[in-house]
Order: sequence, then structure tokens, then C-alpha cells
Amino acid sequence: MTSPTEQRPHLTRRQTVLLIASLMLGMALAALDSTIVGTAMPTIVATLGGLALYSWVVSAYLLTSTTTVPLYGRLADLYGRKPVFLFGIAVFLLGSALCGLARTMEALIAFRAVQGLGAGAVQPMAMTIIGDAFGIERRAKMQGFFAAVWGASSVVGPALGGVIVTYLAWGWIFYVNVPVGLAAIAMLAANYHEKVEHQRRSVDWLGALLLTAGVSVLLLALQEVGQAGGARRGAGLLVAALALLTVFVVNEARVAEPIVPLHLFRQRVIGVGYLATFVAGATQFGVSSYVPLFVQGAMGGSALSVGAVLAPMTIAWPIASITSGRLILKLGYRPPLIAGMAATVVGCLGLLLLHPAASQAQITATVALIGAGMGLTSSPLIIAIQGAVAWNQRGIATSLNQFARTIGGSFGVALMGALLNFELGRGLQTSDVDALVSQVLDPVARTALDPAFLEHVRILLALVLREAYAIPIVCSAAGFLLVVLKFPRGSVHQLAAVPASVGE
Repeated sequence: MTSPTEQRPHLTRRQTVLLIASLMLGMALAALDSTIVGTAMPTIVATLGGLALYSWVVSAYLLTSTTTVPLYGRLADLYGRKPVFLFGIAVFLLGSALCGLARTMEALIAFRAVQGLGAGAVQPMAMTIIGDAFGIERRAKMQGFFAAVWGASSVVGPALGGVIVTYLAWGWIFYVNVPVGLAAIAMLAANYHEKVEHQRRSVDWLGALLLTAGVSVLLLALQEVGQAGGARRGAGLLVAALALLTVFVVNEARVAEPIVPLHLFRQRVIGVGYLATFVAGATQFGVSSYVPLFVQGAMGGSALSVGAVLAPMTIAWPIASITSGRLILKLGYRPPLIAGMAATVVGCLGLLLLHPAASQAQITATVALIGAGMGLTSSPLIIAIQGAVAWNQRGIATSLNQFARTIGGSFGVALMGALLNFELGRGLQTSDVDALVSQVLDPVARTALDPAFLEHVRILLALVLREAYAIPIVCSAAGFLLVVLKFPRGSVHQLAAVPASVGE
């Protein structure tokens, strides 16, 4: 049933445009940050030192931005989306300013964790506000614009990061977030007003603590598994994570207002949707993380060629997302989902055909097909999940969808990393695989290697990566079977918790 608090806000055309712009700016903060920071990291390490802590600049952000997502989603259902979204952007901007001021790698890691605390609220709240403000028809048509934010950021981010570190101090890669975030805050505060019934409510803080601890330990376990020699530590952390998450589930089944309502998972649209999002995340992050390694390592390319190869994927995604948003209104969720999963499977199978002498056209077509498949599936899944719940659970339902994608991505990348490290270590007969691969990836440093040995490493790297690509193939195939066999049939109106005509 519909929550009595649900009522779509009446927006003028001007307010609608400014609301959408503010949400897109908010999402651009998180999207641009990851690509800009990745480009600038070598310069930051050269300035601050601390190469051994390199991965923690990313890991600290990932931990806090992932573990806080369910909590923000639940708080949004209790107290409204607007205050949570504005709080998230404010904390993100605070973390950005502190990162720009950091003078040690340890300080930068701590401030990146602060950034992540804010980032956990931004994307899920933006998508939830869209679900609240617009009916299914308009929501379906707008999903592609938000997917385009990520696509554009993937292209603009690296270039902007390169310009900043070349002509300005590296701190400006973080300071640039401030005016963008302030503009988003101002536009949303002035143009979006929601009505929320204020009642005495309890927050499941114990559940939030258990979930945060369990997921944090799980992410650490996955990172350890992906490191050479980390299997034993990873196994121990995995056991601890499973214990914490088991206690969390028991707690959620007992409390009156759980942080994660377990009954959501019993709804086929939502439960199957989360599983599909999980395997899609494993495929997405696995491909985007390890195709660049193939291009720059096995094919002997450069960072520029990596960008050229991945650009079609980021372009195909929003185009397919816009298309799927329109198709679901006519055909329902299943046909675009099935088509998207099928395209992803075919694209991932195409990765097995890659070899060191492959043409750029071949690899570009492969990743573009995967991007199109992802675009066809992402919009139907989020719209279906949002439509299956009432207002007072839309925040947590939307947040858990992003949560599933991130955890799936961590899972896929960790498995591929573990396989890669094991097979390269065995094939190269050296314990210092990282140093050797880093030399092969560097266009200048690789010239110092014996040509015959360099060719041997490139061929071995190609073979091992093709083995690793079996993981996204299996994940995408599982997603295809899942939506074919388990996703319910019906139109967007028939599968909605609230009739789609209400508030349209």
C-alpha cells in the first residue's frame, strides 16, 4: 500500500529543470571524482610519497561510501530525502577541501574516508528523489540522462585531471568539487520541497553498526584475496564478515524498524532485481578494471589508447539506457532486461577472442556491446525496484540496489585479481609480479626489457587475462538466466506497488 506520506510535489517547468540539474550535478561529483583522482594519483604519490599506501586512497573512499549506503537509505525513508542528500553533498565537499589541504599520504587517506561518508548519500538519494518527484513514464524517459552523467564523466574526468595536475597544484582536483557541489545544494534547496510526516521513530543503530562492520570486513577480505599472498588473511576476514552479517540478519528479524527490511527480498521484483544488479556489478567492474590492463599491457598500448578503447562503452551505456527507458513503457521490464543481459554475455564472450595483435576496432566493438548491455539492464532494474515499493521504503530499496552493484563489483574484481596474481606468479616464476607488470605497463620503462622477454610477458598476460575474463562471462550468463527464469512478467503498471496513474 502507499504510505500516507507520499505525495508528488507540484513543480513548475523552471523548478523541474533546476531540480534535474541539481541532481545531475550531485551525481557528477561522485562520477568525476573517481576518474580525476585516478589520473592524478601518480603525481600525488610523487609529491607526498607513500607508494605502499597507494591502494588505500581508493579503499578508504570505497569502504565508507559503500557501508553507509543502507543507513542513508533508511534515514531518508524516516526523515525525507532532501536533508539526507544535502547532508551528503556537504560532507563530500568538506572531505574534498580537506583532501586538497593534505600534506601526508596518511592525512589524504583519512580525508578520502570523509569524502566517502558523503558520497554514500549522493547517488542513491538522487535516484530516490527522481522516483518521488516523477511518475514511471517520465522517470523511465529520464534515466538515460543520469546514465549519461557517468558516461560523460568517464571521458571528461581523465582529461580534466591531466590538465589540473599539469598546470595547477594537485590539490585543485579536489577543490574543483566545491563550486559544483555548492551549486547543486543551492538549486535543490530552492526548488525541491517534500512533505514528510514527522513522527517519533526509532533508528536501528545496532543493525547499522553490525552491517557497517560486516560489510567493511567483507570488503577488506575481498581486497586481501585479490593480493598476492593474501589468501589466508582473506579467508580469516571472510569468516569474520560472515559471522557479523549473520548476527545482523538475526537482529533485523527481531527489531520493529530494521535498517534493512528483510521482507523486501521476498518480493520477486526486488529480490531478483538485487541479484541481477549484483552480477551486473561484478561484470561491469571486472571489465572496466581489466580491459585497460589488456590494452596497455598485453597490446603494448598507452593510457591514451586505453581511454580511446573504453570511450565507446561509456557512450553506448547512456544511449542504451535511454532506449530501455522508453521500451519498458511499451514492452514491460523483461524484454529490455533479457536483451541487455544477452548483449552483455555476447560482449563478454568476445573478450576471449582478444589477443596482443587484436585491432582497436575489435576491442572497441566488444566493450561497446557490453556497455550497451549494461545500459539496457540498469534502467529497468532501478525503475522496477522503485515501483515495487511505497514511498516509505523507496529510499532503502533504491540504496540497496547501488549497494548490491558495488558489492558485486568488489567481488568480481577480487576474484579476477586473485586469479591473475596466481597465474602470473606461476608463469613468470617470480615473487615480484607487481614490479614486473608495472614495468611492462609503463611505455618508457618497458623499453629497458629484453624484447624477447617483453613479448613473452605480453603473451602470458594476454593468456591469463583471457582466463580471468571467464568470471564476467559466468556472471553475465547467470544474470541472463536469472531474468529469463525468475523475473516476473507484467507491465510497469501491473508490477507497481502504487498504480502508475497516480501522480503522473
